[in-house]
Amino acid sequence: MTKTTNTSITIQPPRMAVVDIPIRGIEPLVIARFSKKAELMQKMAEGSAAKNKKDRKARDYDAEANDAKHISVDGWDGICASAFRAACISACRLVGFKMTMAKLSLFIVAEGYDKDESVPLIRIFGDGAITYSSHTRNATGVIDVRSRPMYKKWGCVIKIRYDQDQFTAQDVVNLVARAGLQVGIGEGRPDSRSSAGLGFGIFEVVPTNEVDKFYLEYGIAAA
Repeated sequence: MTKTTNTSITIQPPRMAVVDIPIRGIEPLVIARFSKKAELMQKMAEGSAAKNKKDRKARDYDAEANDAKHISVDGWDGICASAFRAACISACRLVGFKMTMAKLSLFIVAEGYDKDESVPLIRIFGDGAITYSSHTRNATGVIDVRSRPMYKKWGCVIKIRYDQDQFTAQDVVNLVARAGLQVGIGEGRPDSRSSAGLGFGIFEVVPTNEVDKFYLEYGIAAA
């Protein structure tokens, strides 16, 4: 006879909380909307055959940079909310916290959605974007010029939902601070998958005693 032992597992309900974290750009933020990347990749895939079939038009670098923006349904410029989540998860490597656990414990609350792609966005405050053009080497090895929107003075208010059984509010703030100074967001960030980055997309958490000044300077309505 085999004796069966019944075991009971107690699962506690999730204890989630939300914290608002204002951040301020230290270095310029450069963005490339994914659909623009896909368009460039398609052109590269077509190769010389496509060039022979099509008339080559003069490039409008300002228009290319504008097309690479994330514009919300309400008309404001934004950045993918997932960029901040990915940066925080990557920063977990610096403090020995399991990235797989962070994926289940940290979530960015979107402020709006891209008008064309419905991508969740975080609003960018500060000065408007300028056109940033730089040389790059595409997948075929050919040197090309890419134009993207660059925000020199920028800031955001990130609303993060987190699991209180994994993090305290101060843990989340400190993780965002590490993500800002050591990982970065956007194109040319230090933690870029394809290079060591260009030093873009670095930010800092606004100190508590400067929050009111920051909201006023960047034209952000207080919550």
